[in-house]
Formats: sequence, structure tokens, C-alpha cells
Amino acid sequence: MNTAVAPKVQVPDVAGQITYAMRSMGVAPIPRNYELFYEAYIGSNPALTRELSALGSQATQAELDALGAQYFTSSPARVVDDAHTRISGELDGLLRILRQEQSSLESYTRLLGETHKRITSKSNASVELIENAIELLSQATGDTMAHGERTVEDVVQRSQEMDQVRKELDEYKRIANTDSLTRLSNRRAFDERLAAVFNNPGMRPVTALLLADIDNFKKINDTYGHPVGDKILATVASVIRSNVRRDIFVARAGGEEFALIIDGNTPEEITAIAERIRRTLETTPFKNSRTRVNYGPITVSIGICMASSAEDAGELYSKTDIALYGAKNAGRNCTILYQDGMQKDFTKSWLIYKT
Repeated sequence: MNTAVAPKVQVPDVAGQITYAMRSMGVAPIPRNYELFYEAYIGSNPALTRELSALGSQATQAELDALGAQYFTSSPARVVDDAHTRISGELDGLLRILRQEQSSLESYTRLLGETHKRITSKSNASVELIENAIELLSQATGDTMAHGERTVEDVVQRSQEMDQVRKELDEYKRIANTDSLTRLSNRRAFDERLAAVFNNPGMRPVTALLLADIDNFKKINDTYGHPVGDKILATVASVIRSNVRRDIFVARAGGEEFALIIDGNTPEEITAIAERIRRTLETTPFKNSRTRVNYGPITVSIGICMASSAEDAGELYSKTDIALYGAKNAGRNCTILYQDGMQKDFTKSWLIYKT
């Protein structure tokens, strides 16, 4: 393994690179265009990347919007705006209901006060007055209670409608955070989860980031074509997911790289998890059931770093990538745990979306 100290390289400004690429192609730097170029940049959707590249430097906004409509089920801005409008409407309705309820209660309170004054006045004491007061109060009380029941029903209904909006937003977020090819979490969700690792210092000694990268994947794509490559990516994702606990976070970090964030395990236990994934993939057949063409063996190189070895999410990703680089440099199809002193010419950026 090459452990020579390499000079530090400035981590590139990915957002700046994407914006520069858009400007070079004459594409307006608006959010929906940035989303297209972001997905193409990280390589999470090879078909989108190919179609966007095919447009060349003469892409029209209509063509870009058509790609967006094809690959993104709905615009984030549109979904949020719609939810905002619906929630605002429900809140306005609730305020009207509560104001009406307040007005009804104030009228009822005034009636009680006036009736009390009349009944307690000795000059107005009579059986007829008391009977009239009782009838009036009975009717007013019944009306007030009925109004209160309608108010409760209206409030419950509007609360249910707002809860439905919340569920729709949750479902949208789930879809927005899912990689369409592998059905794993995507890079956006990975960035958020990786940052959250450092919210609980007590968990850092038993939390690790694992990066698994398919070996020689470019050769597979070049030899058999991207459709075969996509099927292999989906199969690798399925094998990884089926070989770890349900509570382990698994994402496609981009291209042929997968990321796992594992909580509650020692370095030895996490290495054992990595080796189980690696050995299972090594022995999994990758064949075309119709043509009998064998695409395998498919192997992965794996790098691991404990969160306690890093000060923040960026450093954790960097050190895990260094370990992954070590696994590639050691001949591929192996697992390496990051150790102090390992160095690499690191040029990746872990964070694209900043919140």
C-alpha cells in the first residue's frame, strides 16, 4: 500500500463547477436547471446524464424542462408552494372558526350577566321573571353547546386536512430522497444523515461511515453497455441492503459508490459487516438469464472510518475515502479501516446541498 504523504489539494467548489458548466452551455442558472445539472454531475441517474449531455451547448429551456418533467415527478418548489397555500387556507379557516366561537361565548357570557342582575334584583323578583329567565337561559345554553359541537367538528376536520398535507410532504420528501435506480437513499439524504452523525457526540465512538465502490465499473459499462451497468447497480444495492440490519442507513452516494452509516458497533463488528457484504457480492452470480452471458465476478472495494476519528462530516467522508483508496490501491476486492497517518490526494466534496 502506498502510504506516502501526498500534498493537500483544495476541495473543489462543486456548486461553482455546476454553475460554471451551466453558464458555459448558456443555461439560465435557475433552481430547476441546477437540479438537473446536479443529478447529472453526481451520476446518480446515468440516463439523465446521457440525455443532458446529448443536448449539447444549444439546449433550450423547453428541452431542459422536458427532461425535468421526465426524470423528476414534481418540482420541489411547486410541491412546497402548494402545501404552503393549503396550510394557509386551513389556518385562515381555523381562525375564523375560533373568532366565531369567541363571539358566541362572549354573547352567552353577556346574557348570563344580564339575567343574573335581573334575578338578583329584589325590585324585579317574581315567579314569571324567573320562569322566563330559565327558559331563555335553557335555549341560549342549548344553542351555545350546539355551536360548540359544530366548532369542535370543524376544528377536527381542518386538523385532519392539515395532517394530510403533512403526510403528503413526508411522502414527497421520501421520494425526493430516494435514488430512482436502486431504491436506496440518494446523495441528498446521505448528506443530511452524515451531518447528523455529529449531533450526538456520545455515539461517535460506535458510529462509522462505510464506502463501497464497485471495482472496474467503467469497464463493465464500456463492455456491456449502460443498461447492463444499471442492472448491476440495482443488484449490488439489493445485496448490500439484504446483508445489513434494517436500521443501518444505506445510500447510493453517486455513480457506483454506496455509503452506509452504521450506529452502535465497534470497529471489529463494522469490519465484519463490510466483509460479509464483500464476500456475498464476490460469490453472487451476475448472468443474463436469456443470453447466459456472465458479467461477473462483480466485486467491491470498501473503506471504513469511525466517526471518532473525525471532527466533522467532511473530514469523516474524506478519511473514509482515503481508506477506500487504500483498498483500491491494495488490489481491490478488500476492506480497509482508516488508520491515523493514511494520506491521499483527496479531491472529492462530500456536501452538495447545504441547509
